[in-house]
Amino acid sequence: RPISEEERREIERMVRSCLEFAKFSLKLFDDIVLKNRAYVDLIKSEAYTLRTYYMGLVDKNNRVNFYDGKVRVVDPDGREFVKFAPRDYLDFIEERVEPWTYVKLPYLKKVGWKGFVDGPDSGVYRVGPLGRLNAADGMATPLAQAEYERMYAALGGKPVHNTLAYHWARLIELLYAAERALELVTDPEITSTNIRNKPGKPGEGVGIVEAARGTLIHHYQLDENALAKKVNLIVATTHNVPGICMSIRDAAKGLIKKGKVTDGILNMIEMAFRAYDPCFACATHFAVGHMPLEVEIYDSERRLIQKVKR
Repeated sequence: RPISEEERREIERMVRSCLEFAKFSLKLFDDIVLKNRAYVDLIKSEAYTLRTYYMGLVDKNNRVNFYDGKVRVVDPDGREFVKFAPRDYLDFIEERVEPWTYVKLPYLKKVGWKGFVDGPDSGVYRVGPLGRLNAADGMATPLAQAEYERMYAALGGKPVHNTLAYHWARLIELLYAAERALELVTDPEITSTNIRNKPGKPGEGVGIVEAARGTLIHHYQLDENALAKKVNLIVATTHNVPGICMSIRDAAKGLIKKGKVTDGILNMIEMAFRAYDPCFACATHFAVGHMPLEVEIYDSERRLIQKVKR
């Protein structure tokens, strides 16, 4: 059913509250993180840096869009590599299977899979908040655009390859989402009663939207009874798995010295994958509040030298 004017006013009240919360969050990030030299140096450190391709939905002006437009990919230097309609995704994305994981490893078909390496010759790409901002030329709302420009100025220009900057990008998107929601809820058409499209004949369709954690691809083929006969999904965490693996590896290499691993070091390695995806982070917790993590440390000759459990 359509929303009433009373409901619209209530939604507007909530959206304005969200907008103020987004501003507060960015101010808090500025005060606690950006004004601390050690934190900024950590964000920029090589241990948390991957030079990959980036992917995200954009509108006709190449600005970030969450639910419409085309998929844009930029290379590690920020140049547009390709832009395609959702229905054409199989021409550009391929998935690799490895025997040690149930998760498929997507990569750019025209670049190819070169293993867990970054750079322009590797087909590894990343999605999500930082991926979207890197793949776009800007934000579609004024306050978010100002923060977008500020982030790139602070981190040395586009694209930003620092994995911990995902958190900053996430806050900028929070601001954009609140601004955009306010635009929508104050549009007179929001209370229109023309809200239903008649379904057509069952067939085949591809839909791509941006989930909070990144690009979400759904591809369905239906039979004459509208029952799914073939389904392919590539969800955000799947896109990012190669990058997550590389980020964990590089953080471990950069932070573990002489084989010594403390809880503090483990926490900092953990930061490498938590930056990508809150849902992935939730999945690593245990019901009683402890993470059943076991880390094995090997030397350069593949000899086990230490086990760390918690």
